[in-house]
Amino acid sequence: MALEMRDRCERCEDAVLPPDAPARICSYECTFCPTCSDAMQHVCPNCGGELVPRPRRTRGGDAA
Repeated sequence: MALEMRDRCERCEDAVLPPDAPARICSYECTFCPTCSDAMQHVCPNCGGELVPRPRRTRGGDAA
């Protein structure tokens, strides 16, 4: 099962987050830009979980 790779920050909604851009996610895949994640001290406001770097997906890379 692949990550959903959401393309917008859930807090500021201004940050566009393509699959190869840096982003932070929690275990439920709530997605935030690095600036908002830093402002929230790397704690997800939805579940209270830790926000960690999202793996980057290279363009054109299909899952096997």
